Amino acid sequence: MDPSEVEFLAEKEMVKIIPNFSLDKIYLIGGDLGPFNPGLPVDVPVWLALNLKQRQKCRIVPPEWMDVEKLEEMRELERKEDTFTPVPSPYYMELTKLLLNHASDNIPKADEIRTLVKDIWDTRIAKLRLSADSFISQQEAHAKLDNLTLMEINTIRSLLLDSLNCMFKLRSNLQPGSSKGQFMDY
Repeated sequence: MDPSEVEFLAEKEMVKIIPNFSLDKIYLIGGDLGPFNPGLPVDVPVWLALNLKQRQKCRIVPPEWMDVEKLEEMRELERKEDTFTPVPSPYYMELTKLLLNHASDNIPKADEIRTLVKDIWDTRIAKLRLSADSFISQQEAHAKLDNLTLMEINTIRSLLLDSLNCMFKLRSNLQPGSSKGQFMDY
């Protein structure tokens, strides 16, 4: 899975918009949306919110967690803890990128939010790299991935897979009765 596929999944997350048009309830495969009335908040998927915003048909309300104070608390907690702390959304990074790139005028303190989310991401990725290094150096066979997002797992996936394949090859060559070079590639 590449980052664009993870972003596609993130676009299914619900956000609140304030429409400036009227429309009865619409019936989609993914569920019913609406009704849309000017000035009344309604929950819609991110993909629809961005489409309506692009056509100047709504204002996007940032998610509750997309607040400078809450993100500062989250950053400090992430820096303080050795383990991964729970994140407010499984797609926090992708949602931040999408909303700030397409609707930054609807998000107060957008630049501060961008910086805070990047700090949180960098802290989590640094922890992930340290965990992966420890995992590989201790020659573990399994890992606990609590509180990691799909994008974070996707970031480290290729490194872990390559490392585990190398470890498997080395272990299979060290086992008694195996001759050098006789292993299966998976």
